Parts: sequence; C-alpha cells; structure tokens
Amino acid sequence: MKFKIKKGDKIRVISGSNKGKEGIVSQIVSEQNRAVVEGINIVKKHMKPTNNNPGGIVEFSAPIHISNLSLLDPKSGKPTRVGYEIRNNQKVRVSKKSGEIIK
Repeated sequence: MKFKIKKGDKIRVISGSNKGKEGIVSQIVSEQNRAVVEGINIVKKHMKPTNNNPGGIVEFSAPIHISNLSLLDPKSGKPTRVGYEIRNNQKVRVSKKSGEIIK
C-alpha cells in the first residue's frame, strides 16, 4: 500500500494518548498501516537475558497507526494534507496549505 507519509518526514500526532507531539518517522510498517516515530509512543518491555541482550526493562518506540499522524507543512510547521502534482516531468508531494513541495 502507498502512503503519503514516508521515512524521514516530520509529523505531528493528531489523536490518541500522544496527541500534539512531534517527531520524525524512522520506519514504515506497511503490512499493518503503521509508522514508528522517534520519541513517541514509548513502551517498556521486559527482556530476558540473551547473548545479544543483557536483559532488564527496555524502552522503545512502538508503531502508531498512519491515520493518527499528520505531515507538517515545510513553510508554516502546521499539520497539512498531502497532494500530488507533476512538476518538471516528476510526480512530487505537495502541501495542501502552502503549495510547497515536500521533500
């Protein structure tokens, strides 16, 4: 499935317990329609010691559903919807608020 949010995008959480927080997408899990955002949706997991892992309580960012995320406009820094346009014979993502190209 094709998403309008990609790895490296700056986003804001628009619903849920982390509402209002901003971060950068570090991974997209397309099978589950989710994204992992750095520093958001931190969960703790009790890990058993192994050769690679010393064990104990480990904190990491859990995936968030794509519908709870909104891309930030590169010009104003506010949440915006994403559109697509053909510019210079290339399909590019465009902010609906400012019309600027999203890289």
